[in-house]
Amino acid sequence: MPQNIEDYALISDCHTAALIGTNGSIDWLCLPRYDSESVFGALLGDKDHGRWKLAPDDPGAVCTRRYDGDTFILVTRWKTHNGEVEVTEFMPHGDGRADLVRRVRGLQGSVTMEVDLRFRFGYATAMPWVRQLRDGDAPGIIAVAGPDAVALRGLEIKASNHSHRGEFTVSEGDIVDITMTWFPSHRSIPPMPDVDKGFKKTHDWWTNWASKVQHEGPYYDEVIRSLLVLRALTHEETGGIVAAATTSLPEQFGGERNWDYRFVWLRDAALTLESLLLHSYTSEAANWRAWLLRAIAGDPADVQIMYGLAGERNLAERDIESLPGYRGASPVRVGNAAVDQFQADVIGEVMVALDKARKAGLDETDFSWPLQRALVGFVCDTWDRPDQGIWEIRGPARYFTQGRVMVWAALDRAISAVRDDGLDGPVEDWEKLRDKIREEIEEKGFDKKLGSYTQYYGSGTTDASLLVLPQVGYCDYDDPRMLSTVAAIEKELLVDGLLLRYRTEENVDGLPPGENPFLACSFWLVEQYAHSNRLDEARKLMDRLVSYCSETGLLSEEVDPRTGHHVGNTPQAFSHLTLLRAADAITRAEKKLKGEEPQQGEDTGGRKDHGKNVNPLEEKSQDYGDSGGPQTDSDLGDRPSGQKHDDTGQTEAPSEQGETPKSDKPTPSGQGGAKKEQAETSSERRR
Repeated sequence: MPQNIEDYALISDCHTAALIGTNGSIDWLCLPRYDSESVFGALLGDKDHGRWKLAPDDPGAVCTRRYDGDTFILVTRWKTHNGEVEVTEFMPHGDGRADLVRRVRGLQGSVTMEVDLRFRFGYATAMPWVRQLRDGDAPGIIAVAGPDAVALRGLEIKASNHSHRGEFTVSEGDIVDITMTWFPSHRSIPPMPDVDKGFKKTHDWWTNWASKVQHEGPYYDEVIRSLLVLRALTHEETGGIVAAATTSLPEQFGGERNWDYRFVWLRDAALTLESLLLHSYTSEAANWRAWLLRAIAGDPADVQIMYGLAGERNLAERDIESLPGYRGASPVRVGNAAVDQFQADVIGEVMVALDKARKAGLDETDFSWPLQRALVGFVCDTWDRPDQGIWEIRGPARYFTQGRVMVWAALDRAISAVRDDGLDGPVEDWEKLRDKIREEIEEKGFDKKLGSYTQYYGSGTTDASLLVLPQVGYCDYDDPRMLSTVAAIEKELLVDGLLLRYRTEENVDGLPPGENPFLACSFWLVEQYAHSNRLDEARKLMDRLVSYCSETGLLSEEVDPRTGHHVGNTPQAFSHLTLLRAADAITRAEKKLKGEEPQQGEDTGGRKDHGKNVNPLEEKSQDYGDSGGPQTDSDLGDRPSGQKHDDTGQTEAPSEQGETPKSDKPTPSGQGGAKKEQAETSSERRR
């Protein structure tokens, strides 16, 4: 049986990653990329689904683990009755290969180490052909299964019951190096890696990268490790940023909310980009923008919410019956059906991130701004289309309020690019549509009885994604309507002091109910508290959240507040990037208390009015609603509706009000030469 999720540490070469348990077993490794098929899959089954265990033969052995400074070089110290050893494990960075190194060094006494090696290629569907190998003085084996081959060198091991076993004893001062190298089976075996050279190069690379971090506030260690996680999840060659290193770790133990996160979500990658930019990593921003240009090249109407690491589009979801799932949670899924969804917020996330990249000094290219104009043209064509929302609801499409706000944000950042940064575009048309959407949101997305913005128009329920509104400048953190929304979210979604995404009992997502608190949402709440004069509460919640970091500083998607166990895929980019935002928010709030001004480039959030067309709605006082909070006179509830509600509470597509902006589709050359066409109402259109 696999270990608790929080008991796994990560090592990575920025192409893929291995998860190593506290028992010394590598239970998850896909080669050569994050989204490749597994070689070791015990994480989603048991030892017979593939693992490589290296540990003392003493059942009473205990271990402590740490990373070697600001790296992903894992150091495990084992103590037994007879001695002590140190195991150093890493994936060499920058050698253009797929290597994994495990170095055992004797510290005192003598310790016998045992090896249990079980190669299971193709998600445990292929038992490899294995033969003995001798590379100079280094014994080993080579395993071949179809297109894949792995050479393990440095240890004499023998076959036994579909596994390979071996043992060796180390005394004080002894060093034993065991290396594993993946290569295409039709090619010759690569030479054995130089362990000392690989260690130094890898250590220096991670250390130099981390040395650029700029963070002057609290939670320094957590900030550094979170940034390192985001870098590890960024593919070295393509620039694509995967959402997590794993697939199908369940959101509910024993449940079916098991998804494949080894792909590049535009939303998650854009948010990761923002976090890296705030800590001065502009080269990663440039690389991701280049990835984006390649991935969505062509008609903006064909844009997907997610892609493969190199921009692959075919990510069809299928069940993997060869893996029973983490502690029986099935099905195990590969691919993700959400690839075919329309999610209205995604373009907004991309435009917000690219706006921050531009303001951080990343110049636009001949292709990058035309791409953004084309994306905004797509927004103009689809602004009135319901969607599946940020949480990828597998139920009916709806007008999710957060998604509507991100449509507003996409236009808002395009307007800023013209008004503030001197780029070209039909800014007056964009301003008209932006303001029209804002009026619709204020009328249809705010429930006066609830005193809150709602999950979707007419829902009468809240959603943690509403905490994003001030983050993208739609309103201030202390706006009366935002404060009352926070109160409603706290009342409805807090469970044991942590925040759910939404109430699954409402069956909005078409799946059986049941989910644990979502870490990113709780970090959003920290950010909200810090920016709305609730700094003590922000610190208290932040302290609790960082206490859930594993021994090696990693976070999964969710946490069970009753047990403290991690839940969901790990390590999760979304959790770590929102940790960064929360830590930065607390730092800014503390500076504000001291009377210090934000440093240039710091994101202070809140409402930002771009250009000349400030929405007249914003000049009026807003109704706080019937939640018991302060109220002011407002005519928002009586404004003409851009959307109709029938007697059942269902929403229909917004009707056209005034002139709809024209689309800004690219010319066939891809230069985005602003070929303008009348936008069509597309609420019935599906990709």
